[in-house]
Amino acid sequence: MSHPISDPKRCGWVPPGNELYERYHDVEWGVPVHDDRQLFEFLVLEGAQAGLSWLTILKKRENYRTAFADFDPERVAAFKGKDIASLLRNPGIVRNRLKISAAVTNAGKFLAIQQEFGSFDAYQWGFVGGKPIDLARRGIRDIPAVTPEAEAFSKDLKRRGFQFVGPTIIYAHMQAVGMVNDHTTDCFRYAEVKRLGRNPIS
Repeated sequence: MSHPISDPKRCGWVPPGNELYERYHDVEWGVPVHDDRQLFEFLVLEGAQAGLSWLTILKKRENYRTAFADFDPERVAAFKGKDIASLLRNPGIVRNRLKISAAVTNAGKFLAIQQEFGSFDAYQWGFVGGKPIDLARRGIRDIPAVTPEAEAFSKDLKRRGFQFVGPTIIYAHMQAVGMVNDHTTDCFRYAEVKRLGRNPIS
């Protein structure tokens, strides 16, 4: 599917002509997320992506939604050994025991944070003062792999017992859920996402 006149200018990391990637970039990436279940979804998916391409995970996303109880952390936290064994036989997801076990462990830790802070949203967004960081990156070479905020967030998650939450994974998570607006300034989504991030959480 092509645009009537010309394709809009996108961030340089989006493969031209890949509709799945384009739709993700155009609709989701960088939009501020404050729904706990969506935040848990991205934590699961970013952990699964470690060492793989994000496109691989996007292709398996709906399979993950089914396999991980619609990303309900309470239900995932209750998974037992037989559930993990079943997931390891599921060809629709990344069949890596460590990553699957991490998702279950992280679900329990996620619930603990909800209890402590009232929501995971309140906890997570506290690392950026409740509003997106926008440094108006001019090109993809200006975008770092990690930031001090990502390192602090990652360190605290590890302290709380989370797994597969290194600073690079966490920075990718922060980009995805709009804690930073890393659309480059020449991308058509930059200004749109900037507008969406102007109202900080209360």
